[in-house]
Amino acid sequence: MKNFLIGGVPEHFNLPWYIALRDKEFQKRGINLRWKDYPGGTGEMAQALRKKEIDMAVILTEGMVRDIINGNPCKIVQVFVKSPLLWGIHVANASEYEEVSDLRGTDAAISRYGSGSHLMAFVNAENHNWDLKNDLKFKVIQDLDGALEGLPKGEGDYFMWEKFMTKPYVDNGTFRLVGESPTPWPSFVIAVRNDVLEKDDESIEAILEVINAVTENFKTLPNIDEMIAKRYGQKIEDVREWLSLTEWSDRQLTSKELENIQQKLIDLDLIDDKIQEDSILYHFQKKS
Repeated sequence: MKNFLIGGVPEHFNLPWYIALRDKEFQKRGINLRWKDYPGGTGEMAQALRKKEIDMAVILTEGMVRDIINGNPCKIVQVFVKSPLLWGIHVANASEYEEVSDLRGTDAAISRYGSGSHLMAFVNAENHNWDLKNDLKFKVIQDLDGALEGLPKGEGDYFMWEKFMTKPYVDNGTFRLVGESPTPWPSFVIAVRNDVLEKDDESIEAILEVINAVTENFKTLPNIDEMIAKRYGQKIEDVREWLSLTEWSDRQLTSKELENIQQKLIDLDLIDDKIQEDSILYHFQKKS
């Protein structure tokens, strides 16, 4: 049995991994895969990959591309969720801010620098023609729990996080949703440390085959909407809307998608230079 440790956010996108683990699908392929939750998100996982605390991660696309360019010795092996991530822009319920335009020059609460909440604040600012150097300020709050505690106290003025995972806190009056900002690329990828790929890419390929078989039929699983609603504290109608918008994938990022991501990171001054595609994407050898 070969051992691998994978990290991911504890969100509904990753429920297929739970199902595959529950049903011991990886063990049937001789793989002991263990899952570790990272509520801090992409920045926390990128750091864990660098420190070799995990072998692989399900991670936000733009965050992983940027961290590889900045020296993280990993490669993206596959897109996991090909639909865009719908980021909600939230303020504390008692906040004086009513619209996204009111947030210009205020403090964006982010989980950490290099995280999705950090990078998407730049994308949102560009979408609204803000000055990226002067109109963006940041307050590090670690994760969703940090925002739930901090925003009502004035620690950060707005917080960007996946819309459906934060909706229960809009419904209960902790947050108000003032806007949305979808990613202009596939939302989640699977990244693996280079040394792990060099040692045993066949096992990684087997892991992908298992999870892709689960995601292919995920939406048709009996009562999957009820399972998601119960597990993640969601309203059933919100889960059904989320399912209708979400598409999983079994393919690699295309050259065009990667070029778009790198160009956007350049435009936002989040990287200094683009790098070669084969330094970011990993392609498995075709079996004869």
